[in-house]
Amino acid sequence: MTEQRIASMIDHTLLKPESTKEQIIQLCKEAEDYQFATVCINPYWVATAVHALKDSQVGITTVIGFPLGATSTFMKVAETRDALASGATEVDMVMNIGALKSGDKQTVMTDISQVVNAANGRAMVKVIIETGLLSDDEKKQACLLAKEAGADFVKTSTGFGPGSATIKDIQLMRITVGHEMGVKASGGIRDQETAQAMIDAGATRIGASAGIAIVSGE
Repeated sequence: MTEQRIASMIDHTLLKPESTKEQIIQLCKEAEDYQFATVCINPYWVATAVHALKDSQVGITTVIGFPLGATSTFMKVAETRDALASGATEVDMVMNIGALKSGDKQTVMTDISQVVNAANGRAMVKVIIETGLLSDDEKKQACLLAKEAGADFVKTSTGFGPGSATIKDIQLMRITVGHEMGVKASGGIRDQETAQAMIDAGATRIGASAGIAIVSGE
């Protein structure tokens, strides 16, 4: 796969709480230069990114219920509406992990479907299932609930939880959701070889802060 093809699958990510405006603007410049799919930033910075990327084809991903997924559905919906009003084009929401592990599938699906409804087709919705906290059966359940709720993608990790994206998890997620949904590998992907392995396993998007190193092969 060409470097440009890989670049077009990367969400160039900066979610550290101490990130500055200058760093967000630099992230946007890099995303434009390398033609990444999107920048992935905290909600506060969406308007800054909209301004920085106004003449670009780069999308803007922001995070919802991040990083724990334990806020109420009401809050996730409000965050989603605010993000779209600010100019976000994609939202990565954290699933209600505690509800899933409690066996409350209806709450998990309602939580996701309400965010999907709030996005209203104007933004792609990716569901972070935080694979490092789940058994294989729970990963399957999470993926199926996200699919049933109308999400566009399932995503491995926030990058703030335990573990990183693994080939095994990407394969499991791809088999579970079929070819109708996207699968985003995120967490610990820092070089081209690892990114390519994730793509070969079924990932259609890569979340990484090391996007430049990935596409340059450094």
